[in-house]
Amino acid sequence: MDAAAGLPRGSTSNWFRTRDALVAGVVVHLAESERAEIATAGPPTIDTPDQLTDAFSGLIAMQTGPLAARTRARYALFLEGAHDRVMLEPLLAQRAAYVEWTASLLAHVGAAHPAEAVRTLMAASEGLILHRLSVDPDAEIRPVIDRVVRACLA
Repeated sequence: MDAAAGLPRGSTSNWFRTRDALVAGVVVHLAESERAEIATAGPPTIDTPDQLTDAFSGLIAMQTGPLAARTRARYALFLEGAHDRVMLEPLLAQRAAYVEWTASLLAHVGAAHPAEAVRTLMAASEGLILHRLSVDPDAEIRPVIDRVVRACLA
């Protein structure tokens, strides 16, 4: 691993003594990086269903385009974390904050039941992300998200 990263031999084991410690470090770094990017960009202005659709469509395009490698890594870590609660905790904390933010956006644009709506929007978004990462990288995003957002507001 050190050679692949261009580091002197022993660097990785100096910081992370075990595979579990290395994976946990990657998980924490991934979560912290994503939170920092969101904080730097600032929250988008979302006052209408169309703005919500645009924001989620853009996010999915980024996660399955320029940030696809990181998204694949996050998904792999979630799957690995199914067997390791300590490793999963930072990912779940990151996801919980994202779910809370999304639910507040859904409520703001008119969802009568934001807790239910957020589960629907998240499931559809995650399914579309997985589909674009593994089956069809050019699958349309906006029409799918538009239908889901409208269903969440119905």
